[in-house]
Amino acid sequence: MHAIAVEGVWKYYGDYPALRDISFTTAPGTCLALIGRNGAGKTTLLRTIAGFSRPMKGKIEILGRQPRETATRRDIGFIGHGIALYDELSAIENLMLYARLYGIPDPRRRALEWLEKTGLERVRDGLVREFSRGMRQRLAVARAFLHEPSVLLLDEPFTALDDRAIAVLQRLLREAGSKSRTIVLSTHQLREALELATHVALLNRGRVAFHGECTAEMAADPGFVYARYGEG
Repeated sequence: MHAIAVEGVWKYYGDYPALRDISFTTAPGTCLALIGRNGAGKTTLLRTIAGFSRPMKGKIEILGRQPRETATRRDIGFIGHGIALYDELSAIENLMLYARLYGIPDPRRRALEWLEKTGLERVRDGLVREFSRGMRQRLAVARAFLHEPSVLLLDEPFTALDDRAIAVLQRLLREAGSKSRTIVLSTHQLREALELATHVALLNRGRVAFHGECTAEMAADPGFVYARYGEG
């Protein structure tokens, strides 16, 4: 069974087709780097796979189920442009809230574990509204990983992270891949993404211009896919 299957997906905003006949599959344990220029459709595609937006045509399955099913949502960890944190709660309160929503036993222990993993244990009682953008992004990473999802959908997860935090996120993603979790990673930071990726998909104006394995040549030259397959 495919971890993610996208078949003939179209998405319109008014008369504009943001996604045009998108089709691909990913196997469990795949790390797919989703790349493309601004406006190529990366965020729209991730949100549609996650079930936050419905396709106009085509279908999507995650682990053989529809994205909007409750059981499917429990299998997804998502980071988007809206970080989905509660500003008036502390870091640990945010994570404990999500842990309870996912039915995790001993929410406090799990929250403390992920605060430590993301380097936020010292500010666990700080209000999120007082956090820097980088600290908020770290907390969003902790929230996405908290319930050990089978599928991670990450839109620009390296945003506002310093080099140390980027290294921590890369390590967490490698660990997730080693446990056969599936990752779709949309980013403009190609070098960081291609160090992790097993596969690459290039979007151009809402279409898949390339989808295939990440080769050593791609990892060595982050601009290779753009140069080879172009923007048409």
